[in-house]
Amino acid sequence: MNTENQQRNPVLLVHGIDDTGAVFHKMAGYLGLQGWSVYSLDLVPNNGDVGLDKLAKQVADYVAATFAPEQRLDLVGFSMGGIVSRYYIQRLEGINRVQRFITISSPHHGTVVAYASQRPGCVQMRPNSIFLKDLNSDAVILGQLDFTSIWTPYDLMIVPANSSQMPVGSEVIVPVALHPWMLTDSRSLAAVKAALTNNVKLPFLKKASS
Repeated sequence: MNTENQQRNPVLLVHGIDDTGAVFHKMAGYLGLQGWSVYSLDLVPNNGDVGLDKLAKQVADYVAATFAPEQRLDLVGFSMGGIVSRYYIQRLEGINRVQRFITISSPHHGTVVAYASQRPGCVQMRPNSIFLKDLNSDAVILGQLDFTSIWTPYDLMIVPANSSQMPVGSEVIVPVALHPWMLTDSRSLAAVKAALTNNVKLPFLKKASS
């Protein structure tokens, strides 16, 4: 039995726009009862007034201040929080800390709803934004992690809803009617638990040349 792969990392939850860490109340309680140590932070400001890259720096700072340097962790990002988390992983060396990465209804390819605001963070979440094009240009590196995208085809905040699909990792479709319910529906919670229980990928080792 591989006890290393069964070891449970601490789980960091990253919220979406206009939310705080409190939005994960049910999920955090659920995961806590299942034996995980769960953490969350409040991104400031949370309304899109600053770029998602700035919020990702807050995630990086929180990780550095909260966990020992050698501690690996699992990261769950909801909506905007999934994109913030991707920037942390892909641009701020989070790839070296995170083992499992889960996004829930995140606009990986943008959402037309973001056109309703001129705030920098919202502009970055528009379809074909420079910010998202940059992140998606090397999204393949997420394949180094155990990456899962959980989304609903009925999402009215992530438009089109299949913007949450990614060409790497796994996906779980949960037919939830409303965007916020993705954090409370029992099917979503079960999907998160399953993704956090996946055996972590082992480092790729090159064969020594003969």
